[in-house]
Amino acid sequence: MERRKFLAAVSLVGMAGAMSPAELLATEKQAFPRVNKPKNDREYWWKLLYKIANPVTENLANGTLKQNMLVEKSPKFDNRSIHVTYLEAVGRTFAGIAPWLALPDDASEESTFRKKMRNDVLQGLTRCFEPSSPDQLNFKTDHQPIVDAAYLAQTFLRAPKALWEPLNEPTKERIIAAFKSLRNRKPFNSNWLLFGAITEAFLLSVGEEPDAERLNKGPKKLNEWYKGDGCYGDGPNFAFDYYNSFVIHPMMVDTMKVMMDKGLVSQKEYELALSRMVRYAVGQERMISPEGTFPPIGRSITYRTGAFQALSQVALLGELPDAVKPAQVRSALTQVKKNMYDVPGTFDKNGWLLLGFVGHDPDIADYYTSTGSLYMATLSFLPLGLAEDDEFWSAPKEDWTAKKAWSSQQFPKDYHVDY
Repeated sequence: MERRKFLAAVSLVGMAGAMSPAELLATEKQAFPRVNKPKNDREYWWKLLYKIANPVTENLANGTLKQNMLVEKSPKFDNRSIHVTYLEAVGRTFAGIAPWLALPDDASEESTFRKKMRNDVLQGLTRCFEPSSPDQLNFKTDHQPIVDAAYLAQTFLRAPKALWEPLNEPTKERIIAAFKSLRNRKPFNSNWLLFGAITEAFLLSVGEEPDAERLNKGPKKLNEWYKGDGCYGDGPNFAFDYYNSFVIHPMMVDTMKVMMDKGLVSQKEYELALSRMVRYAVGQERMISPEGTFPPIGRSITYRTGAFQALSQVALLGELPDAVKPAQVRSALTQVKKNMYDVPGTFDKNGWLLLGFVGHDPDIADYYTSTGSLYMATLSFLPLGLAEDDEFWSAPKEDWTAKKAWSSQQFPKDYHVDY
């Protein structure tokens, strides 16, 4: 039996080298471009992102997300409806893949798979907002949809021409109605205020009348809770975890950008939010150890590399300070991804993410965590929205700060900031 499995595997490997991406997609249940050794970091990143996201995007396009998606929940899972897990998977996955899908098509293998995933996303969005769809997403009950509507709104803000404008009018109208339906539920007095704010910011960006209180309250309260040196409080108190990256900095900056464009805040106010995110990102890069690991601190560590969304977004925006070279961020995050995702127990047999930090460990999942929650992991892949010839991808590998520091190389000093 084992010999037959080995021969079958060898046969598939040989076939993969001669088959086109389209043929591979038709052959494998889990569509994923196979390669023994990526030729560069970018190839490793996009193929890993495809592996993580494809079970969500392809099943949603086929109308089989709820039928096929693994649903694993924390042993401490509370009394919220487990059905929110599907919207979590969609919103979080789409927010992470949006910049990559926004790139123009070309003749590369990467573009072939990117185009396939973009088409799946557009088809899936149409399906999951149809009233008769088996994959219709729930926005009408529970508070959790406030969270993941926000990530879906962020998706459209990150890739409006690729993922919003091509949608047909009925789908757009249903999405807008779904977002407005959340107004009968108030976000909690925490980072959740930004979920309400960014959803309203998206509505404003497409010409809808926003709920002004909901839009303004998020940035206003977070500014009141700012603790200094790039860190916001999550509510009045400071939390030593990764929510400044999971939520606060990226959604604060993206919301303020829309508000600035619409004349609701000044450029100076937007740039202050951006400067604070850059400062936070500098600290994130320094927190990556010489080995490419990071501390498992605080809530939601099952979101894995989603902890580096802020650093990834600063790189995507081209806002890294001179002392932090794009290549060192790429090299550091590549090693983190290898340490985290190239480990047994990260995925189930059908490619769904499993609860855990490194490998499978349901016991570290929080009371609100289920399979859909884990797709926050895609948020560390934002620099794939940069072109292949951008310095982030084209510059030679470079040691990151901690690796330099612990191998007696010169590295820049770090100082706090007062803004």
